[in-house]
Amino acid sequence: MKKFTLNLNKCAIALAGLCLCFFCSFNVAEEPNVFIQSLLAKFFNTEAESKQIKKFEINVTNTGFCRYRKIYLNGKQEYFSFNLSRFKAMDYYGTLEKGELYLRTQNDDVIVQTRNDKKGDVDSMGTFMVIPLKNIDLEQLNALNDQLKKANTDLVGK
Repeated sequence: MKKFTLNLNKCAIALAGLCLCFFCSFNVAEEPNVFIQSLLAKFFNTEAESKQIKKFEINVTNTGFCRYRKIYLNGKQEYFSFNLSRFKAMDYYGTLEKGELYLRTQNDDVIVQTRNDKKGDVDSMGTFMVIPLKNIDLEQLNALNDQLKKANTDLVGK
């Protein structure tokens, strides 16, 4: 009887290990905000304004805010932000090698702030955010559009 119980324990442990390996092999669905941020950062065109821009930041938060900040060599900063719940449409102008992505919102939902500018600090609202991209293909643009729409419906539904 002890030998039977020992063999049963070994089989149970082996089966549990096999199940664990089986379920770990599936890819966990990536959150839309993580996908959007990684894709925009990966294909960001640093050469578009490289002579003027010292640093850029693209951030998509868990709460659905899409933020884009440019810091120029002269100290000027431009900051764009909107909530993905206000996302309306995406347009891409240019070629797959180099172009501009327009993220459009329903109304004046994009916060636009300028700091350390010679003309003074300016706070305003806009209807779109422009992000320069390079070397992106059509499938990635379509996937980005799908994830933006998914994030929008998820946030509107909450």
